[in-house]
Amino acid sequence: MKEKFSTIKSTAVPLPNENVDTDQIIPARFLKATTREGFGENLFRDWRYDSNNQPIGDFVLNNTTYTGKVLVAGKNFGCGSSREHAAWALYDYGFRVVVSSFFADIFKNNALNNGLLPVVVSDEFLQTILKRISTNPSTPIIVDLENQTISFEEMEETFEINPYKKSCMINGYDDIDYLLSLKEDIQQFDLQQS
Repeated sequence: MKEKFSTIKSTAVPLPNENVDTDQIIPARFLKATTREGFGENLFRDWRYDSNNQPIGDFVLNNTTYTGKVLVAGKNFGCGSSREHAAWALYDYGFRVVVSSFFADIFKNNALNNGLLPVVVSDEFLQTILKRISTNPSTPIIVDLENQTISFEEMEETFEINPYKKSCMINGYDDIDYLLSLKEDIQQFDLQQS
């Protein structure tokens, strides 16, 4: 069982960069671990730290002004290789939602499989939310999975999600948990066929 997801109300971290690939999210040299824990410390490693392992002051994750469970990213987030570790790193760091106007399909599926909600919004909504966060870092973002809405202040937009993945996230299921939740139905069906 994973963490259940219903509604998140949180401040957000703006990362307006476009075409962020999975190697930028979690560099390949950190992919040796076999468990999901510990990847958050190397999230955006080459953007967060210099060659002497010192924090780069102007990178947003090193700026205490911006915090929260929501990452608002530029268009085409998660492109590049199909590494699942990118979703692990974002989740382990503390993000539960990533907002963008476009996600690479493999990244999107990896995120959903690991309890990280990718929310696709219009380009206009994305630009407005990025500006609002930059102007007022304490702006609360509300992501309501049940109703498939994302909102802040006076703006709201709906987003699409596969119904199966939505059910899994709301219930905290992975694929096996989902099948186990159907155990009684499967047994009933089996008895009817006998």
